Amino acid sequence: MPSTRSPRRALTAAVALLALTTTATACGADAAAGAQTKELRYQGSVGQVTLPELAADLGYLGDVKLNWIGNVTGGPADIQATATGQSDFGGAFNGAIVKLQAANAPITAVVSYYGSDAQTFQGYYVLDGSPIRGPRDLIGKRVGMNTLGAHAEAVLRTWLARGGLTAAEIATVELVALPPVNTEQSLRARQIDVAVLGGVIRDKAVANGGIRTVFTDYELLGAFSAGSYVFRDDFLTRNPDTVRTFVTAVGKAIEWARTQPRETVVARLKAIIAKRGRNEDTTLVEYWKSSGVAGTGGLITDREFATWIDWLADTGELKGERPKPSDLYTNRFNAAATPGGGA
Repeated sequence: MPSTRSPRRALTAAVALLALTTTATACGADAAAGAQTKELRYQGSVGQVTLPELAADLGYLGDVKLNWIGNVTGGPADIQATATGQSDFGGAFNGAIVKLQAANAPITAVVSYYGSDAQTFQGYYVLDGSPIRGPRDLIGKRVGMNTLGAHAEAVLRTWLARGGLTAAEIATVELVALPPVNTEQSLRARQIDVAVLGGVIRDKAVANGGIRTVFTDYELLGAFSAGSYVFRDDFLTRNPDTVRTFVTAVGKAIEWARTQPRETVVARLKAIIAKRGRNEDTTLVEYWKSSGVAGTGGLITDREFATWIDWLADTGELKGERPKPSDLYTNRFNAAATPGGGA
């Protein structure tokens, strides 16, 4: 089983990676001086379809092309790759974006891409016979999640703190990083006590039976957009029209999926996976329900960053003056921000 990794160590690793930023040359996808690139390198997810991939298939990207360079299992690694020039855009939990920017990463969030609502959320699950029901029951227990220092950990620690646990008690809860596709299996094998499951992976696990919910992020925080796509600041400066096309296309894909019958969306996602020929199973997308994005066209609000700025500051992850949410993101590339622009 993968070893745990502390948030502090993860942040240190991020800072080390960011040191490469100052010496990295313009990426291969960048256009010649004076021209804007029309190709965006990105990382995908096995057996799932990202919003940019859906937007491309729907024709919303126009002459902007996506260049898949591999798959990633966690948001922090995805945006670190963007910050260091290995990819052109990446997506992560907003709290992870706050931490990376606090480490002087030259990145800016431009559009929301996932969130939690009544249909799509991250839940904390145990086996039916587990005695775990409240925060204090997690003292000394193991919790499996897709990556550390991101959405699942932030929500869990917020829930534990609100449940009255001290910092010392919270520290006894062992966090285990697991690939999402293996988390359900690890719970059923009793290698972990709690499994954090979200989206289609959660729905598939629930359909298999034998597990129950302890709590969900939606129950804790209500509906909210949880993660954003980011670009490097220098990329935004050189390629504003390309970014505008990308952001607006992602926003249109969000609204397309929001307004279509579920069966129509699922069929489209399965067709995309089949066409790209990566030898993937389409089972996961059969459980798709929604993107969970709260804002029209993926518009970002202060609240979606302020919640995690406060949490990171309260837990000592942020030192010094707290950043302003509005300094971390922009909606200026999103047509949905313009009256009558729509998504």
